[in-house]
Amino acid sequence: MEENYYWSDDYSAQFYIEAAKCGFITTSMYDNERFVLLPEIQFEYAILHFDDIIVPSKVKKLIKENNHIFDISQDLQKVFEKINDYHPNSWFTQEYLDILNNIKLNINLSDDFNLFATEIYDKNDKKLISGEIGYQIGSIYTSLTGFTTKSKKYNNWGKLQLVLLNEYLKSNKFKLWNLGHPQLQYKKDLGAKIYNRNEFLKLLNKSK
Repeated sequence: MEENYYWSDDYSAQFYIEAAKCGFITTSMYDNERFVLLPEIQFEYAILHFDDIIVPSKVKKLIKENNHIFDISQDLQKVFEKINDYHPNSWFTQEYLDILNNIKLNINLSDDFNLFATEIYDKNDKKLISGEIGYQIGSIYTSLTGFTTKSKKYNNWGKLQLVLLNEYLKSNKFKLWNLGHPQLQYKKDLGAKIYNRNEFLKLLNKSK
């Protein structure tokens, strides 16, 4: 209970899924040019209960204007490329994406684990503006990483994506949204509450 980060050279779909089910959020790194996974059992988690969401007035305006297309898909490659443009040299590498794609091919390993990508497009030119990749364990959704276009024209579209994803999860009978590390202010601004590890694990086991 005093540690949080571990490493693994087991890249199998089964290991990744089992780690996620135990509450680990896995990223990656290179150790002397060797790719390794970094499963983390966090000390604290940012958890959003769907009815607690705080929707900014600018996002309400975007929803009313209805110039967007919201989509949920399993096209991880498309969102992966945008994430790497937005976060160059991040932990979300091609090797990591290969593991996720292997999970998609071996989805029979678990009947309650599912990967998906969230996408927001400009309705006029069908340009992908914002999105993220995450996974479902039972009735819990966990965000891994995402992006939003930096153009001023699309200010607040990243927040729009989060608000619409919240509605999607709520309407599809999810119970919790795990936003991961609580340090980023936008998560608290969204309405997330902070749970310590013990509190989170109780929620996880209750909500599977």
